[in-house]
Amino acid sequence: MEAYINWSGGKDASFALWQLQQSGGVRVRGLFTTLSEAYRRVSMHGVQEVLLDEQARRTGLPLKKAFLPENASMEDYNRIMSEALEGYQREGIRQAVFGDIFLEDLRAYREAQLAKAGMEGVFPLWKRDSTQLARDFIAAGFRAVIVCVNDRFLPAEFAGREFDAAFLADLPANVDPCGENGEFHSFVYDGPIFSSPVPFRMGDTVTRTYAPARNGDDCYKKEDNCFQEEGDQEEKPLAWDTRFHFRELLPV
Repeated sequence: MEAYINWSGGKDASFALWQLQQSGGVRVRGLFTTLSEAYRRVSMHGVQEVLLDEQARRTGLPLKKAFLPENASMEDYNRIMSEALEGYQREGIRQAVFGDIFLEDLRAYREAQLAKAGMEGVFPLWKRDSTQLARDFIAAGFRAVIVCVNDRFLPAEFAGREFDAAFLADLPANVDPCGENGEFHSFVYDGPIFSSPVPFRMGDTVTRTYAPARNGDDCYKKEDNCFQEEGDQEEKPLAWDTRFHFRELLPV
């Protein structure tokens, strides 16, 4: 089978790619990432596009990008993804790889969207124990840094930490070791899928908030700004569980 992998630059996507490379049976022909059109950063991770490019170059796989407009709706997202799937169809690719572990609703959504395009999903990490997955990732020689944490689960001090045994030991009991519920996101800079480490240096930690929903609407509405600076909330109350701490990674 030939596939592309949905690539965030984080540990789960990286480990899923390595698992397929080890096992055979699925040939991954390329990486696919969605980025913010306005900020040129990986969606939800906040990693700069240039670092994503450096990752891809070291995997030896071509990288395709889709850019999400500011205040994108779910309809916008589905349209952009449909266009990407049509492009892969024309290339003869019929499988899409995801690093999901146990979120049933998310998998069902992905498979439904793929089915519309006549494609199938591949989930190399599905239903594996996330604690063991985290340990296996580290043991395989991967190195990653935490680039984003959800303030609902983790304080800002966790942003910028190395994803290692000490990090896992410090996680609160309610945080999944792989961050599968969105507790944190990572950037992989070294490991067996790369020809060499991705160079970077640490920048500042920046706190941003998603504006709280109104009348059942989500934050991706034009009257709301999902990327407000902390403290820029003059007339908008702050929803405590939508604050995120991003550790800036700077290219070298």
